[in-house]
Amino acid sequence: MLNLFFKQKNFLQSSLIRNLSSVGAKAIKFTINNKKYESKTAKTILEACRENDIYVPTLCYHPMLEPVGKCRLCLVETNFGGKMVPACVTDLRDGIEITTNSPKVVNSVKSNLGLILATHNQECTSCEANGRCELQDLVYRYGVEDKFPKIFEKSHNMVDSSSPSLIRDMDKCVLCYRCVQACSLLQGMDILSMTGRGVHAIPKTAFDSPIKETECINCGACSFYCPVGAIAEHSAVRRTLDVLENKNGKIVIFQTAPATRVAISEEFGMEPGDISTGKMVAAIRKLGADKVFDTNFTADLTIMEEGSELLHRVANGGTLPMFTSCCPGWINMVEKLYPEFIPNLSSCRSPQGMLSSIIKNHWAEKMGVKPEDVIVVSVMPCTAKKDEARREELKTESGIPETDIVLTTRELGRLIKLKKISFLSLEDSEYNNPLGESTGAAVIFGNTGGVMEAALRTAYEIALKKPMPTLNYTPVRGFQGIKEATIPFGEIDLKVAVVHQASNIRNYLKKLKNGEVEHHFVEFMICKGGCIGGGGEPKSLTSDYLERRMKGIYNIDEKQKIRKSHENEAVKQIYEQFFEKPLSHKSHKLLHTHYKDRSSKK
Repeated sequence: MLNLFFKQKNFLQSSLIRNLSSVGAKAIKFTINNKKYESKTAKTILEACRENDIYVPTLCYHPMLEPVGKCRLCLVETNFGGKMVPACVTDLRDGIEITTNSPKVVNSVKSNLGLILATHNQECTSCEANGRCELQDLVYRYGVEDKFPKIFEKSHNMVDSSSPSLIRDMDKCVLCYRCVQACSLLQGMDILSMTGRGVHAIPKTAFDSPIKETECINCGACSFYCPVGAIAEHSAVRRTLDVLENKNGKIVIFQTAPATRVAISEEFGMEPGDISTGKMVAAIRKLGADKVFDTNFTADLTIMEEGSELLHRVANGGTLPMFTSCCPGWINMVEKLYPEFIPNLSSCRSPQGMLSSIIKNHWAEKMGVKPEDVIVVSVMPCTAKKDEARREELKTESGIPETDIVLTTRELGRLIKLKKISFLSLEDSEYNNPLGESTGAAVIFGNTGGVMEAALRTAYEIALKKPMPTLNYTPVRGFQGIKEATIPFGEIDLKVAVVHQASNIRNYLKKLKNGEVEHHFVEFMICKGGCIGGGGEPKSLTSDYLERRMKGIYNIDEKQKIRKSHENEAVKQIYEQFFEKPLSHKSHKLLHTHYKDRSSKK
């Protein structure tokens, strides 16, 4: 793992050096397939090809990860050296002549694909990656047939379904290293590492333990980057189909998270960041949902509760810094790795947990139905939400889960396709009220920095009796791993921080332990970019998908008539009619939770 860490560090440093050196640099001249090109940036051959829309096949390459050249599918011919070279790890050189489509190159691709298939579980029709598998697409594109003797034998002990969030089927692994890089280099978790050699190489956990018994935080980064079906979300598609088609008198209610509305469209060929809220709601109705509520409603409610909790801690000497609690992967990290910080966590449930609680414990009673006759299906960008839904603390008094089923954004896309719903031709539909009303502050929960910005909009105004000078608080926006800001807050200067991506979080907590940082309030999101980069979002092979999704979220916020959580009329109403006020006894019972030490020492 240390070896990979230094590789990634060197890769990032060399990328930075290349970008800096490109300013005023002489253009590199080269040819691809007998056509002349030039570039002022010292790119790899693969990057140069993709920049000029020239296709080169890959399986191990992903623009968000370090190129490793493992799959050998991107081999190209050049005029240097005589041998074919992997385009993903070969630097561009002045005067280089590249051939990507010669018979020699194409035969090499077919041969390497055949070798991969010879050791691959080809139960494609029942695979979770069916229809979105990168290997499947390559095999079809190159017309690869079964010419290689099969050396694959099904090993049932290679399937690990112990996690409520993820399933690992290593018989489908293509040794691309993506999952190892995602877990170790991006997230800093080191749950997976490569073991064995040759056809016996495989990514495993320490001591080959089931995922559930490791320190895995269920972020799903491994499943997001997996090009095949070797690691996938623990699917709830078939269970949801059964619930929708055999209701037996039960009421089926869907709720959808903020980040889903700028990503679901990617499942149907649209661009990252395209806003498809109305079509998503319409599609869910056509699936057979009786009600569609918006998790944004309880994002606003979270701000009321969490903002009040922060003000209470600051005024009364509570544990500081206070940490946000809406990210279940982050909660898993604290409970498993940093239990000493449990007192710092806000006691607020996540917006998913809050809305499910309201539906089962308040809405059901108001409608005159039993909680057990209501099925709540939540659509989340996050695989860790599946894990969260099973927490004992998030059950009704009768012991039934408040969230019955969690679907990732990808799973919702698959469900819509299975039901043959023409997503792009749907007319926009609205959420059901009052649990469908929300503000701009709620939707920015989908971005890193969004929870902090939403909280500041409300806490500042409640504490100082005046609005913030600007609602767009840019110091907490963007992709910087650790963002810090200081806000004049009456008698104190409120020091806040925003941290996203697990590896950055671990660095921050190390600094906090060493006394190198000091804050009152810190937002944590386990995935890069926040929920828009969640492990259950649509897979993408572009390098700017997070930026585009983030822009989509901010566009929704800008267009909202109301952009502060405390101005949501439906939130005001539920306090007046039921909860009375933030941090009331009812609020603590239904909107708050507690945590436990799940560390290996414990």
